[in-house]
Formats: sequence, structure tokens, C-alpha cells
Amino acid sequence: MTNQSTYRKLLISDLGTMRYEKAWHLQRQLFEERQLDSKEDILLLVEHPHTYTLGKTANRKNLIGSDEFLKENNISVFDIDRGGDITYHGPGQIVGYPVLNLANWQKDTGKYLRALEEIIIRVCREYGLECTRKEKYTGVWIEDRKICAIGIKVKNWITMHGFAFNVNTDLKMFGGIIPCGIKDKEVTSLQAELGIEFEIQEVKEKISSQFVNYFKYNNFETVDLLQYMVQT
Repeated sequence: MTNQSTYRKLLISDLGTMRYEKAWHLQRQLFEERQLDSKEDILLLVEHPHTYTLGKTANRKNLIGSDEFLKENNISVFDIDRGGDITYHGPGQIVGYPVLNLANWQKDTGKYLRALEEIIIRVCREYGLECTRKEKYTGVWIEDRKICAIGIKVKNWITMHGFAFNVNTDLKMFGGIIPCGIKDKEVTSLQAELGIEFEIQEVKEKISSQFVNYFKYNNFETVDLLQYMVQT
């Protein structure tokens, strides 16, 4: 357990919309430098163009979209190094990549996963939407509809990858996959549940605030990621 008297600061960087491969490269660089303690804890927030990613344990059969479907919708596909199966990233979905040293919080990957879920549950509650967990599945749910997928990598208690929170997401794009390899469940979004389009920047601010509070950072600072990586 972290000594609460210890000063801890979180950096937050909003990447706007960025190609998946570029964000993945930046994230891996931060991850390696955090291993060396040459960078601080940082939360990256980003939207991606249409992308499917397959985790280390993914079954390729869960990519059910034809080559024509992928080409028609300009969907990129990547095999990546997080846990979990296949998921979708795209416009209107806020993806969060925390690169943290869990040794400064709790050395427990299970509690870390529950923490990411809780942050999104609290954000949804701010909009009057009650979400839950499912015992068998990681992520955030409304009944049998997943609103947030979570997949992480942890090495030497340093984290990467994170969560994908459907805000104004085009849910039709999930039609090319069996999301997370779960055949009998659906996906949803804030927009689908509440019937209105949300201001992405406002939702990002709520996520940032809940993140800082839940992980008990004393302070946070927003940074331009590329400048930060050059200057430090």
C-alpha cells in the first residue's frame, strides 16, 4: 500500500486522434523509460481511426469481418502485446493508456484492473448511468452490454495498454469481430444508452479527475507528449 504522505504527480496527455501504430510506439517508449524511472507516471488519452487489435491470447477466428468489410471501412488490424482477445478502437471512443509504476500504488494486477473498471463506473455515474462488473469478464457492463473494454500489460509493475470507453462510438464497427471473444453479449456506448451525443473533451476531463482521485495522486499536470519526451 502506498504511503499517502508521499508526493505523487500524474502527467496527462491528450493525443487527440492518432493512428494506432504511432500511439503504440509512443506508449512502448514511455513504458521502457518508466522501467528505468526516467519518466513519471502518465495517462495518455486518445481516439484512433478504425482499428481492430488482437491481444496475446486472441483467437483469430473472432475476426469475422471479410477483407471487403475491412477495406470498405478502412479498418487496420494489429496483433499486439496486451492481454485479452480482440477489440475495436475508433472515433467517438476514448482510449486510455496509463503508464504507471504500480510499486508506488499497489503491487496487484487484479486490483489495478478493478481500479480501471471503477474509474469508468464512476464517470458513467456522473451522467446518471449505473454500470456494473461481471464476475467472469473484465470490463464495465450495463446488464449484458459492455461499455468499456480493458486489456493491459504489466512488467516489473510498470503498466501499459488500458481501457477503451465507448462514448459516441459507431457500434456497427463491432460487427466485424466477436468482441473480446464473447459470443452471447453485446456492446453499447454512452450515446446509445442515453440517446444524446457527448462532448468528448468533457468526458476526458471526467476520466482524468476520477483517475487522479482514485489513484490518490497529490497533483496532476497536462503535457504535450512529444515535447515532454524530447525535454526529459
